[in-house]
Formats: sequence, structure tokens, C-alpha cells
Amino acid sequence: MIPDFLKKFESDLKKYEREFVRIKAKPRREKLLEDNLNLKESKFLGKPFFPKHKEYPKDKNGKPMIMIAQLNFEQIPEIKAFPKNGILQLFLSSTDWYEEDSEIIYHSVEELDIEPMTDFSFITEKEYDEMPIYKLHQLSFEKGIDKGGSEDSQFDYLFDGDDYWDFTENLNEEQEKVFGEYFNAMGHKIGGYAEFTQSDPRDYNADQRDDIQVLQIDVDDHIMFGDSGLGHIFINEENLIKKDFSKAYFYWDCC
Repeated sequence: MIPDFLKKFESDLKKYEREFVRIKAKPRREKLLEDNLNLKESKFLGKPFFPKHKEYPKDKNGKPMIMIAQLNFEQIPEIKAFPKNGILQLFLSSTDWYEEDSEIIYHSVEELDIEPMTDFSFITEKEYDEMPIYKLHQLSFEKGIDKGGSEDSQFDYLFDGDDYWDFTENLNEEQEKVFGEYFNAMGHKIGGYAEFTQSDPRDYNADQRDDIQVLQIDVDDHIMFGDSGLGHIFINEENLIKKDFSKAYFYWDCC
């Protein structure tokens, strides 16, 4: 329900609404090197599905990377432009992830029938010491509608000529609280508007201005990028539709 003080903008704001998938991340009890979930299960951390014949991702120093997130699209409600199947993974360097030393890999539905790697003994517990996620999470999903976001440069609506922050200056304390909740872009999610602790990187690069958020990993009890920071994957819509994740990129920021 739209707040009364925003009623006059309702029809315009409707055009800014976006489907997204909310991710519920449930921490598991397994130790860091244990994972009783299926290799193809959607998860944060844990053992990835990885075809045996493919070279496992390594960072710029030649060290094995750690899988941070795995999304199996067959388990995820459908939203426009996103794959309906296949598995998307985010790998980060165990020592230099904060320099955005990352790899984003998509396995097509055909590849999911290939014999997977099962021996991950080359990764030790020490490799997890600096990871922004420090516990295995099982993921579940539900569809939602994002109304907008205070830090997302693509939410550029003007309220009688005022941007998001200028408009809040004319609100009372209760209205400001309701306003922030209505345009809340926080949480783990697929698609939708992005939340940042600093600013939107797409605002500084004309080639990235229209890029879509694929994944947002927010702060949680066992998750934090730097000091209260979030992690993201972005991609151009055309490449997303083609399932070409070679041009997708990882970004994070913190306080």
C-alpha cells in the first residue's frame, strides 16, 4: 500500500517498480570444509558444482578461489531476462577478494549432466579466514516487487522536482521512516534495485549505467563485506538474456 503522502506520485512510481527474487539465507551447522547439501543446490559458500573436465578457477596468484555464491535457476522463481535454468557462481580470491579478484561462472543446463568434481581437498580451512561469508547457507527464494532505492542511480524519479534525499527533508520523522521502508532495497536478492553503503558504481561509467543487478549479498549474522558492506554482481541486459556472463562483474563497498 502506497503511503498517503505519496499518492499523488502513484501512477508515475508504478513505472519504476521491478520484479525481484528475495533470497532467504539459512545458516547451516556444518563446519567450513563440510557441506551435506547437493552439489547443485543454491547456496552461499560450500562445495560447488563444477564439471570435472573444466579448470577450477584460480586467482591472480594462482591459488584456488572460494565459491561464495551458487544460484541454481531451476530452483528460483522466473523474472524477466534472467535464465530459467543453469547454475551461476561467484568465486572470490581467498586473499585478494577486496581488490575484486573474482570470477563469475555460468554452467548451462547441458553442462549439469557432466560428471562433477567431488574432491575439493586442495582447499583448506585457512583459505576461508578472510572470506566475507563465514558459514555455509542454504538458500530459498520468493518473488517480490521493488519500489525503488535511495542509493540506486537507476531510481532517478523526481518528487515535484526533488530527488530522493531532497524530498525527505520536507518530511516529518514518521513520514521519513515510512518513506525509507517503502523504497527499501536492502537484503539478499536477485534482480531489483541495489543498495550501497557508498555510491552506485554504474553512475560513473556511461557503459554501465543501464546494467542490471544479478545478485546482491547483504550484511547478515555470518556475512559482511568489509565494514557493514554488501557484494553485487552486475551485467548488461543483452548479455544476461544471452546467458553470456563473461562480461558480468563483481562489485562491493562498505562504510
